[in-house]
Amino acid sequence: MITLIPLEHYYSIYVHVCLFLVLANLIHAYTLDIDDPKNILFLKTVGFVLLFLSIAYLGLRPISGRYFGDMGTYSKYFNAYSLGEPVTIKKDFVFHYYIKFLSNFTSVYGFFFITEFLYIFPMYLISKIHFEEYWFYAFFMFLVSFSFYTYGVNGIRNGVATSMFLWGLCYYNKKALMLLFFVLAALFHKTLLLPIMAYIVTLFYNKPMTYIKAWLFSIPLSFVIGGALISVFTVLGFGDDRLAAYLSENTTVENVGKTGFRWDFIFYSSFAVFTGWYFVIKNEFEDKFYNQIYGVYLICNSFWILVIRANFSNRFAYLSWFLMAIIIIYPFLKKQFFEFQEVVIAKVVIAYFSFTYLMWLVYYG
Repeated sequence: MITLIPLEHYYSIYVHVCLFLVLANLIHAYTLDIDDPKNILFLKTVGFVLLFLSIAYLGLRPISGRYFGDMGTYSKYFNAYSLGEPVTIKKDFVFHYYIKFLSNFTSVYGFFFITEFLYIFPMYLISKIHFEEYWFYAFFMFLVSFSFYTYGVNGIRNGVATSMFLWGLCYYNKKALMLLFFVLAALFHKTLLLPIMAYIVTLFYNKPMTYIKAWLFSIPLSFVIGGALISVFTVLGFGDDRLAAYLSENTTVENVGKTGFRWDFIFYSSFAVFTGWYFVIKNEFEDKFYNQIYGVYLICNSFWILVIRANFSNRFAYLSWFLMAIIIIYPFLKKQFFEFQEVVIAKVVIAYFSFTYLMWLVYYG
């Protein structure tokens, strides 16, 4: 367990380490070509160090509900299960059986470390499988994402569920394995049914421009009649009681500041929308897998925009945001578009991380 870092500074230290790495990556991009063997060896070495350190930093943090949100709740569940309490939770019960199972073999600290591994390892795996020797860039994008830290320490179950979805995408050509991980994702957190259904839609209809137009239309639609749409989705029974509470417009002390029409979050979401448009539409980048995950992103993000005023709508936003890193970096690692592509990639990482850093300055700094 890491005890040297004051809990109130845990996030700020993470953000500033990311800032240092982002700037160092830019400097490094000016020194070696992207396909230089020295660069590939360097990226591989640094990538594995970051993989280990990120899992250790988040997985070995002290237990605190005050600073790490859901961590306090899950530690209570773990301690109860370790004393022999049965699993009585019937919603998203697989995650609780997962806690119960681990309580027989490890301590509560081991549970959080293993859980953090399940959260971060799929990000490495999908980067490695799809980008081979250039996997570092994609994995690094995951680490500096705005929502990475939050869903590693607070929305833990949601974070692990989305990583299960990413794990499934690793087996794009092995549908049975993909389906298995998709099912696990949904059993860990029912909200994953949204990206799963979106993925199924893209199997039958995969026209990026149509989804882009739908995304653009969802903004004024939500702005004008968003409240009515929330009521409609609630009546239609989207999700269980907990999700219905998320969709409710009732504002409580706990969710003040998390509701309203978040233009900043729409701006952030547009990074991936613009990237897909630039490469797929403007530059005619052809890649079936990319078109599908881009379609999944647009469908899920459009749904979030429609319910953007709901309580904790950021939890719906994450159902698309967890794909942002790979959507933005994917074309750069699959095809040569620019003369000094490694420098362009480094600048893209800076631009992407800038939102994370600015949000820290505005809301947390």
